[in-house]
Amino acid sequence: MKRIALTATTDLSFDQRMQRIAAALAEGGYDVWLIGRALPHSPPLQPAPWHQVRLPCRHHKGKLFYLEYNWKLWRLLRQLEWDAIAAADLDTLLPAALVASAKRIPLVFDAHEHFTEVPEVVDRPLVRWLWERVARFGIPRARLAYTVGPRLAEVLGRTYGRPFEVVRNVPVYDERLPVRTRPPEPPFVILYQGALNEGRGLECAIEAMALLPDAFELWLAGEGDLSAALRQMAAASPAAARIRFLGRLQPAVLRKLTPEAWLGLNLLENKGLSYYYSLANKAFDYIHAGVPALHPDFPEYRQLVSEHGTGLLVERLDPALLARTVEELARQPERWQAMHHRCLELRRRLCWQHEAEHLRALYARLWA
Repeated sequence: MKRIALTATTDLSFDQRMQRIAAALAEGGYDVWLIGRALPHSPPLQPAPWHQVRLPCRHHKGKLFYLEYNWKLWRLLRQLEWDAIAAADLDTLLPAALVASAKRIPLVFDAHEHFTEVPEVVDRPLVRWLWERVARFGIPRARLAYTVGPRLAEVLGRTYGRPFEVVRNVPVYDERLPVRTRPPEPPFVILYQGALNEGRGLECAIEAMALLPDAFELWLAGEGDLSAALRQMAAASPAAARIRFLGRLQPAVLRKLTPEAWLGLNLLENKGLSYYYSLANKAFDYIHAGVPALHPDFPEYRQLVSEHGTGLLVERLDPALLARTVEELARQPERWQAMHHRCLELRRRLCWQHEAEHLRALYARLWA
């Protein structure tokens, strides 16, 4: 049985993409080791048919975290024998590439985003230069590279001069997943799920709530760098009573919660190519829950909405425009119902079962 290390800097309890990849490879007969980080409040890991390793760190953010985590990851990877090492994003690529090269085994690179183009990096020249050096060192050494969407695959392929495959970040199709069976009634829940980080349009969403009537509520499921600032902003809003922070939820809890929403939020600022060419997992999570969503007018979301009619686009992040778009949809229940049904019809086509087969075929080629 071939042993594969999957490396990430995330808390494994909440990283749905890494959980799905580990499950797909384990089902394919591989001995999978999923390696992530331990945070002070990480919940206990749930039993799984693959190994799960959490690396504890004294530092939890900034350059000291990355240095400490990469050192500990390098030591772990060096100690054990592997048949392949798969690095998720640039922040685990360096130790993965070094050990894979030393052991003369295949290196795999899984780009969840265009790392040097995320808002936290793109405006910091030295930080961006350092991560770009990691990318230029590691990515050409990968025998297999893949990312979350076709547009991003094209951009990364041009940037690093090698092909990138596409493995979409879509949910497992589960016909048992609860979905709404009756037209929604007030309060109309607008749900955001994901990190509370820069560039996600969350300030705009909170400001828009003050322009919307009492029939609307905003639920934010997640935590991040802006958690404290957004809570302060919401507390000062005239709509404070209609803005709820749900915290970071386990994926199973989130799957049950999402169908309660009337509208999903996937708002992004055009801060770097990573967001502009993104295809976020939340876009598909909303679809699988039967929830129409509001997306930025970026290429992947434009194609998703134009082809499948599962949501709406906003041209810019403006509270008045956002509030107007939401109210217009609320006045057209038949339009919402049509989007809802299109979401449900699309679930069988855009699901992890198809992506898992493709993923296993890609990995099988490593040793062909």
